[in-house]
Amino acid sequence: QVQLVESGGGSVQTGGSLRLSCAVSAYTASASCMGWFRQAPGKEREGVAGISSYRTYYATSVNGRFTISKDNAKNILYLQMDMLKPEDTAMYYCAARTDSCYSDTWYAQNAYNRWGQGTQVTVSS
Repeated sequence: QVQLVESGGGSVQTGGSLRLSCAVSAYTASASCMGWFRQAPGKEREGVAGISSYRTYYATSVNGRFTISKDNAKNILYLQMDMLKPEDTAMYYCAARTDSCYSDTWYAQNAYNRWGQGTQVTVSS
């Protein structure tokens, strides 16, 4: 059974940092693309960052502040979040898909086959 398990969420003040982790069981070797998404209360879920074999992709709102990376040996996906803002407050989800992703497709949620349960990030002003 493929599982994605997020951790690392919490509460920080504006300007602080958090690192989210997503442990992947079994699936990573065949996952061509993985991503982080978030959903704030009352808003639709949106793409935050994506990573393929060769490239990383970021939403405009987080570019320069967040960094996505993957440790293939440990089967863990990371999201380093720096200079956090109150508008970053949301439930964060990791996701995986078997097909490749590109700059205009990494954020397509319906293309992701597996999703984690989410981890809450709260940024206070």
